[in-house]
Amino acid sequence: MYIRDKAIKEITRHDELLEVIRKSKVCHVGFVDGDKPYVLAFNFGFDENKIYLHCAKEGHKLNILAKNNNVCVYFDTDHEFFARHEEVACSYRMRYKSVQIMGKAILLNDYEEKVNALKIFMRQYSDRTFEFSKPSVDNVNIICIEIEKMTGRKFEYL
Repeated sequence: MYIRDKAIKEITRHDELLEVIRKSKVCHVGFVDGDKPYVLAFNFGFDENKIYLHCAKEGHKLNILAKNNNVCVYFDTDHEFFARHEEVACSYRMRYKSVQIMGKAILLNDYEEKVNALKIFMRQYSDRTFEFSKPSVDNVNIICIEIEKMTGRKFEYL
């Protein structure tokens, strides 16, 4: 098949994988809820080895993580709609780059670890430096995803 064999390429360079993550505005996290998937969109923070998410102190995703902390995180960017032949509907495609991460999610409980994670989180979206009040830090959960495997793909018209 043309699309699978020719246009979809694996991203093998580590710096290119990291660039996809840095350029992404949100990530989608897949949780394992018994025998069913549960996927949510998140803002995120990222360093070389971990993804950080913030969430409320209680909720369905936390109940899921208490039973199974395996997660999949998906990022995509550089979207561009194009046509091989403009008059042929089935020739339209979407260029993109994506990264998929498999890992284990844990809740951070240490105050300083949470503050550090929030600083990493804010660096994803701003060049400013932020301070965090104790009540703000205490009233949020930080999910830390330890990266076990990272793969990437890009779809390009050849």
